[in-house]
Amino acid sequence: MTAAPSQGWHARLAELGVRLPPVATPVAAYVPAVRSGSLVFTSGQLPFVDGGLRRTGKVGGSVDPEAAAADAKVCALNALAAIDDLVDLDNVARIVRVVGYVASAEGFTGQPRVVNGASELLGKIFGDLGQHARSAVGVAELPMGAPVEIELTVELK
Repeated sequence: MTAAPSQGWHARLAELGVRLPPVATPVAAYVPAVRSGSLVFTSGQLPFVDGGLRRTGKVGGSVDPEAAAADAKVCALNALAAIDDLVDLDNVARIVRVVGYVASAEGFTGQPRVVNGASELLGKIFGDLGQHARSAVGVAELPMGAPVEIELTVELK
């Protein structure tokens, strides 16, 4: 398994040209992330950019699966921002689990491809330490009409 880079995850993000966004403001009564022992669990993160959703709709309907995969990447960055705000991203040992919810049009079964947007980004950032268990779940609706929502669980050093 690949070790964390000696310069830390922030340096890895910079190397990839990736910037963490500001932590998304919760839309209800919850916090963005919680630590329990050596694990951090994020709340479900929507594809917020500059305080608003990139798009709304159902994947396989008004939202193209490739656009939804890009949204999943944004969700993952929002989750990493929440983790960074709580414990500093450089304290992450590995990504443990990703859960992706995809607002799906009737008959759409490509949820795994959509959630790959998040998984592939985590792989680029964390290498072998970004390999994770995962669920990709199709749902009828998501908050605010979002097409995708992502949760992360990470282990700390």
